[in-house]
Amino acid sequence: MNNKNTLVVIGAQWGDEGKGKIIDLISQNAEVVVRFNGGNNAGHTVIVDNKIYKFRLLPSGVISPNTTNIIATGVIVNITALLEEIEEAEKNGLFIKNLYISDRSPLVLPYHIILDKFYEEKRGANKIGTTSRGIGPAYTDHFSRDTLHIGDLLDKEIFREKLTYIYNFKRAILSINYELPSIEEIYNSQLNALEKLLEKGIIITDTSKLINDFINRGKKILFEGAQGTLLDINYGTYPYVTSSFTISGGVCVGAGIPPQSISKVLGVVKAYTSRVGEGPFPSEIRNELADFIREKGQEYGTVTRRPRRVGWLDFVALRYAKRINGFTGLAITKLDVLSGLEKIKIVVGYKYQGKILDEFPSSLHILDKCEPILEELPGWKEPLRNIKGLHELPNTVFRYLERIEKELETKIDIIGIGPERKDIIILRDPWL
Repeated sequence: MNNKNTLVVIGAQWGDEGKGKIIDLISQNAEVVVRFNGGNNAGHTVIVDNKIYKFRLLPSGVISPNTTNIIATGVIVNITALLEEIEEAEKNGLFIKNLYISDRSPLVLPYHIILDKFYEEKRGANKIGTTSRGIGPAYTDHFSRDTLHIGDLLDKEIFREKLTYIYNFKRAILSINYELPSIEEIYNSQLNALEKLLEKGIIITDTSKLINDFINRGKKILFEGAQGTLLDINYGTYPYVTSSFTISGGVCVGAGIPPQSISKVLGVVKAYTSRVGEGPFPSEIRNELADFIREKGQEYGTVTRRPRRVGWLDFVALRYAKRINGFTGLAITKLDVLSGLEKIKIVVGYKYQGKILDEFPSSLHILDKCEPILEELPGWKEPLRNIKGLHELPNTVFRYLERIEKELETKIDIIGIGPERKDIIILRDPWL
């Protein structure tokens, strides 16, 4: 089981680090790409030959024609949204093949979306900032043992029986003012979507067995995560988190593999920081500079198009992310966005009630009151997109990268200097 050809790619911040582009690059040398967590509440954007692909449930490896792609058990699946995503990819000239979906993956059903909006409305001033895609309520059902799985769709009578029970249970929770689609509508929409997926050659199976078989055969396997470390349900800025395990340990849970099967963990770090939704954000920039970075970096949600909050690179949070995930290498993205700034700031510590904090606090109350301790570094004016190698980088960029390596005690493998697939500098093979 100790396959040295396994690589996990994890977001080191609040998601939106540019993982899709990094995964697309690495997947070109992978034989298998596994999506292990999350749902269609977050997305990866990949730009290849001026074509923009926006993936929400599909593994980014589907762009590589010879790659086997797996949606594992840890992914919560809106099957109609998955079908729409596949049809959207087909319109863009991308035809999905060699795609397997776990029969144990929980289903996101129409009432989950309604419940998501209902709960968020009732939270009032304490709203979390969900995407209203039904992910939280679907995970709640999963852990409450009231979920339906994709495998249930393979037996129509079992699916109808389970759906009827759970539907009536949800109907009792919601106010009469909240209309639900009928049982028949849900039943038919799910089976119709499944039929169309099967017609496209997509296979519903025990993906844990499939993945472990690939590991035993020494296949090069890339495990792709959604969101980022600080959105993890256990270790993120709770309750302003997602509902799944976004850290490297989540691979074992989501894909159904033992820990010793993980060989390398690549942490994806944006050259600055961003986050979507509510919650504390110590390094946040609140002036016109934030607008400049947001527009230049196109910091808008792939799924929701919500504007992202932006801030400086935060080493307190990144050291925490490294400790939890065990990064063996780093990919630094969107360096080009910082071009044109005379000065760049970094967060080297937090100040709370007169005390210096070097560790990321677990208390949201404390984090919300932390003041960032900022250090100023020289910026650079030169554009970076046409640079071909490390030796061409401006000296101030080189010093910025050196500081990241020093603070995190981890080598940088990959540098992103633009949105296109070609806008990459590879310093070291992340598989090695």
